[in-house]
Amino acid sequence: MTIFWHILMNNVLPLSVMIAIGVVMMRAFHLDIKTLSKLNFYVFSPAIIFKLLYTTNITLGVMGKVLLFFVLFMALQYAVLEVVVRLRRYQGGMRAAMRNSVLFYNSANYGIPINQLAFSGNPDTLAIQVIVMMMQSLLPNTYGIYSVNAHRSDLRAVWRTILSMPILYVIPIALLMRGFAVPVPQFVETPIDYMADAFIGTALLTLGVQLGSMKWRINRSLLTDVGLSCCLRLLAGPALAALVVWALGIDGLMAAALIVSSAVPTSLSSVLLAVEFDNEPEFSSQAVFLSTLLSVVSVTLVIFMLQI
Repeated sequence: MTIFWHILMNNVLPLSVMIAIGVVMMRAFHLDIKTLSKLNFYVFSPAIIFKLLYTTNITLGVMGKVLLFFVLFMALQYAVLEVVVRLRRYQGGMRAAMRNSVLFYNSANYGIPINQLAFSGNPDTLAIQVIVMMMQSLLPNTYGIYSVNAHRSDLRAVWRTILSMPILYVIPIALLMRGFAVPVPQFVETPIDYMADAFIGTALLTLGVQLGSMKWRINRSLLTDVGLSCCLRLLAGPALAALVVWALGIDGLMAAALIVSSAVPTSLSSVLLAVEFDNEPEFSSQAVFLSTLLSVVSVTLVIFMLQI
């Protein structure tokens, strides 16, 4: 139990404190969540992804393994989701909302800090988390936008929205500049550093602000669906990741980092998509709220089990 409490106090609760500050700020000052979300989407998130992809030592071998893991893991998650969606007979936007609440997980503003705390800032595990974050940044800005609009919107409009996302351009630019050893001019590098350094704090505060703007009760009509979402994200997620890791023969720190990366709660992007496109925002918000709350225990248990 000593290890469990150490993980809880030193790895998970620091994130909870930052989120709690965001909740208090929202309740005290009624901050504008859309402004904060735009800052994260268009400024801080692209900056940290560029910086991490450009500066983190990621070998082709590591990238290949992580990408193979990610594809298989997402395929398994999607297969399990399809079973649930069909058994529950979800229709229209609810199908997309349930998928998004499980497939999009908080690999950035929750995953990066927990990786740094759980693995004591290990650069190898950080590289793994950066690749996962890169893929998880692409999904909401492509498949996520498509999924919440496919049942009702003009596909041309959907693709215009997708192509306006800066993350689509930041990732190849960072990889190409790193691959060809193109230096970043100082007058560009300094602002990128400032914005990247602001990402974790701002993203955690934004999550707190979103949670603070919600009703702190679970709608009874949504209780079963929200509970299913949390089980699939927090329990099935790391279990399926462990299965994929075992099947691929991955072990050691890489295996631990991949499993921890899959254990984090539902991404705030699922709420931002739901609010932006008016697609089951109540369900999406409550899925984020409950999964974030329960993750204090579930993520701690995952790290604890990996350590013993």
